[in-house]
Amino acid sequence: MSETSPRIAITSLAAGGAGVGRLPDGMTVFVPRTAPGDEVIVASLMRRRRFAKATAAEIATLGPGRVDPPCPHFTSDRCGGCQWQHLSGEVQRQAKARIVGDALRRIGKLALPDPEIEASPRSYGYRATITLTVRHVASRVIAGFHDAEDPSRVFSLDRCHIARDEVDELWQAIRPALGALPRGDDVRLKLRVAPDGGLHVIVDGGDRAWSGAAELAAAARQRQLAPTVWWRPPHGAPRRMAGPEADAGAASFAQVNPAVAGLLRDAVVEAAKESGGRKVLDLYAGVGDTALPLAAAGHEVVLVELDERAVRQANDRAVREGITLRCIAARVEDVIGKLLPADVVIVNPPRAGLSAAVSHHLTSSPPRRLVYVSCDPATLARDLQRVAPGGRCTVRAFDMFPQTSHVETLAVVERGSA
Repeated sequence: MSETSPRIAITSLAAGGAGVGRLPDGMTVFVPRTAPGDEVIVASLMRRRRFAKATAAEIATLGPGRVDPPCPHFTSDRCGGCQWQHLSGEVQRQAKARIVGDALRRIGKLALPDPEIEASPRSYGYRATITLTVRHVASRVIAGFHDAEDPSRVFSLDRCHIARDEVDELWQAIRPALGALPRGDDVRLKLRVAPDGGLHVIVDGGDRAWSGAAELAAAARQRQLAPTVWWRPPHGAPRRMAGPEADAGAASFAQVNPAVAGLLRDAVVEAAKESGGRKVLDLYAGVGDTALPLAAAGHEVVLVELDERAVRQANDRAVREGITLRCIAARVEDVIGKLLPADVVIVNPPRAGLSAAVSHHLTSSPPRRLVYVSCDPATLARDLQRVAPGGRCTVRAFDMFPQTSHVETLAVVERGSA
């Protein structure tokens, strides 16, 4: 067997979704779409200084956690939307818990076991929103996802198995009218079902004024569907172009997996309430999903969010429901120093985690309790090492995105109780 096609054993799964094994010389190698227990013959071996990447040319022995992927796109088009359809749900959740625990121990230097992980009620058919890339190919218009191995390639989507039925029905209804979509190099088509059951078609981009919304709406009506059709021009706000009246927030903000998002929200709110503190800062707060229930329960809550539309949506809801909530549209870095100290600080930063400035403020004026929601175990671990040394930390994971390698994590840190 040659250097370019050795046979290796896959022992675990990495944060990006690839299987992990070792080459004959001991170097770690990452092989996508493999499973623990697989023995694979690898090809396309690319060595780096400290690790290698390869593809599985042949799976000689199947690991015990393998299942048959139900989606043809996963196999025939190597869809980049899912990494783990070939794994059982139990294996997926075990891997995610281990990835979180490993990051906290290795990067965060925290002596913690792998966390418990909350399963999604649905492993398929859970996504309330999907985003498709639009391409004009000769005389055809296609919309779909990217090839995992060749991100420049977009395949034409038939059906997304992790999308909710309502989203799939909307997709099947408007597929015949894709020619109505605008031209441009960066056009996206978003399909969404809102919590109230309303359907939304959001067209992002286009190189000129778009006039095809009525055609999309008419195609949907052929299937007895009545979506609101929005257009978001480059650098502009969403505009309702056709269909029923709806709040513009529906075109901007949505939970991908509402069931698990609700479990996570409830856990965050409970963690804040348990502290016994009154003043709560909710940073990177979105549309106020945690700030509003805390304010309604009598806490003094300050919401900080960069997106002005999200802040308006949170403020409007607070006014409608008679809730006292202070909402600030700003970068967290620009205002956190003026808002601290606080009894509880909730942070839900983007994948890059907390900036050095935010970490500095949380270290200089630490809250009694820090509630950290993370979509990236590595940056969570880094930030906890920076802002919470010596604090008692408890961690839970949430399987927000089954069939993918992504995991949401909730860390609650008590100040000075190590």
